[in-house]
Amino acid sequence: MQIRYDRPVSRSAFLARRLALFSLGMLLIVVLAHRFGPLATPDFVMLVLATAVPAALAVPLAFLGLARLWQIGALGGVASAWALIYALLPLALPGYGYYLYLTKPKLTEVSTDLADRPGFISAPDAAQHLLPRPALPANAAEAQLEAYPGLNGRRYEGAIDRVYEAVRKVAAENRLVVTASRGEEYGLPELELRPTTESPAEAEADGAAAPAQEALPESGPLPTARPEPSLLLPLANDEPEGTARLQFSTRTLVLGLPFDAVVRLREEAEMTLVDIRVASRYGPHDLGISDRIAEGFLHALDAELLGIAGN
Repeated sequence: MQIRYDRPVSRSAFLARRLALFSLGMLLIVVLAHRFGPLATPDFVMLVLATAVPAALAVPLAFLGLARLWQIGALGGVASAWALIYALLPLALPGYGYYLYLTKPKLTEVSTDLADRPGFISAPDAAQHLLPRPALPANAAEAQLEAYPGLNGRRYEGAIDRVYEAVRKVAAENRLVVTASRGEEYGLPELELRPTTESPAEAEADGAAAPAQEALPESGPLPTARPEPSLLLPLANDEPEGTARLQFSTRTLVLGLPFDAVVRLREEAEMTLVDIRVASRYGPHDLGISDRIAEGFLHALDAELLGIAGN
């Protein structure tokens, strides 16, 4: 007589796999909807936390399935292993965010000039119904200096127009989109092309009226004076002459978290001073991302303007 043995089945192992797979699928949909779709950042954060709940329930069920496999040889060991793999990302993402929340200073923005922060040209429009952004604490400058001592402004030898063009080029290469500008007249080069609007008859008449004047080419680089300060748009915060600002918006590469930045250029003597301010758009903490954006931009600007950096 042949005896057939039926292995017991661990229901907890297969339930764990379903929960973990559901959690991973939800997380991918939420990330894509926030990165490329209309999902707002506060809703994204809450949904990410919600996707971690099924994954957290799947982990003990998966370990129970592995324990049953060890004790009585129950089916479900492979399902338990896949459940732990599927639950890894939904649990790791909020876990890493919580780690950054604890280890990074509680700041919502960073600036290379803590005494006179570059002002935003227009306040970013963001509905912060779930993640309100509080005002900077009184010790924000001290906290930034302690956490990011290497975040400093830049000083370049040369006119502001060359640095201004480099700032725009580096911003485009680093996915920073210009949303507003002020004082861009100072970023114009001192050499401009003379317009060729005169007809040949008018040019001949002008030559006859001024025979002693040396003939100038109809087009070509000619030195022109910078615009009078009274003709320029007024700058906010009573900024001195020779100051230009560019405001940008950017998003992190993977999760698409929004940040706003403003770059200020000041021309002093034969030097151009560059300062940057980066702020998170939502929440009471930037998780250290503002510093990474500012440092990355300044290092790229140094590489673009290699050779004219001053001390």
